[in-house]
Amino acid sequence: MCQLCENNHMPRRDFLKTAGLLTAGLSLSPVRIWPAEPAIGQVRDKRPASVCCAFVYPPSHQLEEEGYYSWPGTGFDAEDRQARYTDRLRKTEKSLGIDLSVSAKPLDTDSDVGQFIQLVKRENPDGLLLVPFKKGHWEKVLKIIDATAKPTIILATLGVLLNSHIKGVKYRPGVYMISSLDNLDAVESGLKMIRTGQRMKNSLILNITGAEEAETTVPYIGTRVRTIPHQRFYDLFSEKKVTQEVEDLATEWLRHAIECIEPDRQDVVDAARTYFVFRQLLAGEQGDAIMMNCLPGLKHPHQHVPPCLGYMKLRDEGIPMGCESDLDATLTMMLEQQLFDRPAFQHNPSADTEKNHYFGAHCTAPTKLMGIDSPAEPYVLRNHAEAGWGAVPRVLMKTDQEVTIAKYLSSKNAEKPEFLLYSGKIIGCPPNPPAGGCRTNIETTINELDDVALLKGHHLCMVYGNFVRELKTFSQVYDIQVII
Repeated sequence: MCQLCENNHMPRRDFLKTAGLLTAGLSLSPVRIWPAEPAIGQVRDKRPASVCCAFVYPPSHQLEEEGYYSWPGTGFDAEDRQARYTDRLRKTEKSLGIDLSVSAKPLDTDSDVGQFIQLVKRENPDGLLLVPFKKGHWEKVLKIIDATAKPTIILATLGVLLNSHIKGVKYRPGVYMISSLDNLDAVESGLKMIRTGQRMKNSLILNITGAEEAETTVPYIGTRVRTIPHQRFYDLFSEKKVTQEVEDLATEWLRHAIECIEPDRQDVVDAARTYFVFRQLLAGEQGDAIMMNCLPGLKHPHQHVPPCLGYMKLRDEGIPMGCESDLDATLTMMLEQQLFDRPAFQHNPSADTEKNHYFGAHCTAPTKLMGIDSPAEPYVLRNHAEAGWGAVPRVLMKTDQEVTIAKYLSSKNAEKPEFLLYSGKIIGCPPNPPAGGCRTNIETTINELDDVALLKGHHLCMVYGNFVRELKTFSQVYDIQVII
C-alpha cells in the first residue's frame, strides 16, 4: 500500500498527491498477513483485497472563476465532502482488512484520467471506487470503467447525477451504482463484495473423496480445490484417541442438546473425534473450507461414524463444510459466510404441493445461524436418518425468520457461472417422524415463485436474512447470471 505524506488534510496513504506521482511506480498491494476472521479459514499468508479510489470533480476555485457550477450546485463543498468521505473510508479499510488507496487530488482533466487509468493497469487492484462530485464529469467516470474493466463501485450522492446517467450503468455488469445521500454504508457493502471476490480467488477447499490426490482450480471464481483421499481420513479417524478435549466437546454437545433420542454418549464422543480430524486436516493443509463425500464410509464395513456434528461445529465457527463433496454448495456457503458473516444450511429440496411451501432437509446444520457470536438455536441429538446409527443434530430453526436460499453454479457453464436465488420465511420445522427425510428440516414460503415445486437446483444453501438484493448486486459486479 502506498504511504505518501498528507496533503490537503488527506490521510498519509493517499496516492494521487500530484499528477507526477501517477507514473512513479507506486505499489498498491504488498503481501501481508490476513488475520483469521469469523468468516473463513486458518491464519496464513494472504494478500488483502486492494481497492483504488478516486474522486472525480474540478476544484471549487476553478468553478468560482467560471461562475457556473451546475449540479451539485454552489452550496456543495466538494473538498470538504471528500475529506469526510475519506475519513470514513479509512475506518472501513481497517474494519474490512483491505488495502484502500484513496486519491488526495481529484481527477479533473483528461490527462488526470489517463494517468489514473495507466496506474490502475500497472498496479492491478482488485476493484475501484469512483466518487463523482460533478455532473459534467460523468464521461470521465465512464472512460475509467471502460478502460480498466475492474469491478467498480460508484458513489454519487443525491443531486450529482441525473437519472439518465444512473440508469446507464445501474445494471451494467461489473458495476455497483450507488446514487444515495452520503451512503457510505452501501460503499462498505460494495467493498465487502470486492473483498469476497478476492478471498474466493485465494482460498483453498479441501475435498475428502476418492482414492487419488489432486488439485484443481474452479473456473472463473479461481478457488483451488485439493483432493484428500478417503483412506487418509479413515486412517486419521482410526488413530484419533478419545482425549480430554474430545470428551469435553461431547459433554458440551450433550449438555446443550434439549433432548437426546437415539444416540448414547459413545456415539456423541465418536462424533467429536471427527471434528478434531477435520481441524487437523485444515491446519495441516492450510485450508479455508472443507467438503467430504461421507456416504461411502457409512456403509458396511463402517470406516467412520456420521460426521454431521463435526460439520455443525465447523460451520458454527465460520468454516464452510460441504456435504457429499458438493463443490457448488461449498462455494455458496463460502460466499454467504464472507458476504454476510453467517453460516449456511446445505439441504435437499422438496415441496408441500398442497400448502405451496418449500421443504428442505439434511442431517446437519449450523446452530449459530445469525453468526458465530450469536446464541445457538436449540437442537436435538438423533441418529443419522438414512444410515440409522451415530449422532447427528436436528436443529430447530426460528419460525417467521426470513431466509435466503441460493446456490452458485460453477460447472454448468464455466465461462458464465449462474446463481440460483430465492427468499422466503420459515413456517416451521416439521416433526421427524412423522415427516421423513433428513433430521434437520425447514418448511418455508418462497417469494419468487407462484409454484414452489418449480424451484431449481439441489443442495441449496440457506442463511438467515433476506439478502437477495445483496447477492444480485454481487452477481452483477462479478458478471454472474442470476436465475430463478
